[in-house]
Amino acid sequence: MEPNLEPAAPARARGRHRAAHRPLAGVARVAGDQVTTFAGRGAVVAAAGGGVLLSLIAPPAQAAPATMTVGTELTGQPAQAALNTADLNALTAQARESVSASTMISVSADAELKVEKSAVSVVSAKQNAEYQAQIEAEEAERAAAERGATVVSIAMRYLGVPYVWGGTTPSGFDCSGFTSYVFAQVGINLPRTSSQQLYAGTPVSWAEAQPGDLIWTPGHIAIYAGNGMQIEAPVPGKSVRYTSIWQSNPTFLRVG
Repeated sequence: MEPNLEPAAPARARGRHRAAHRPLAGVARVAGDQVTTFAGRGAVVAAAGGGVLLSLIAPPAQAAPATMTVGTELTGQPAQAALNTADLNALTAQARESVSASTMISVSADAELKVEKSAVSVVSAKQNAEYQAQIEAEEAERAAAERGATVVSIAMRYLGVPYVWGGTTPSGFDCSGFTSYVFAQVGINLPRTSSQQLYAGTPVSWAEAQPGDLIWTPGHIAIYAGNGMQIEAPVPGKSVRYTSIWQSNPTFLRVG
């Protein structure tokens, strides 16, 4: 076989072509950078049409009651922002239900308000003074009754003490010495003699007499014990005794 002496065809040079380019690759990179900023929250990038939608979703462990959606144009300008809010319709329904459950009261336009009048009592200064005087008298009478009961109780301790002329101690009493000694123990100092003791108290009637009052007759004085009884140091040869009132027409004296 004879060799082919024809010159070989020169190799065809291949022309350089631009690498394949996707129009949205730059946008994706920009979005990717923005997603990286929110990597702590978790980000999903979606490219669609002429814009990129970034939906920021917090991880379930840190989920919040509300989410935020941000729409961004290719130019990078924010388009809208929205926050979830409470269901106002539900709140309104609850309010209506509360109002419907309340008691409604209607009043006619011509309704009249009636006010009952009550009498007001007015006490004059004179009446008040009389009332105060009455209160003071009652308190004094009550205090006298308590003191009189104490006097009788003390006098009863000396039953049996002999009568001694001029005696003023438990070793022996005369009538006025006995009354002076007993009243001194309740803080009342009586004069020494029966004639002087007549003027030491305020006369009261037999009906008003109380235990502890003095019973005076000329030359003698005793202590009223109530119920027509008395305590006295009678006469020489006798002793202090509890006995019925034997004097005729005695004078009762309230002391203190």
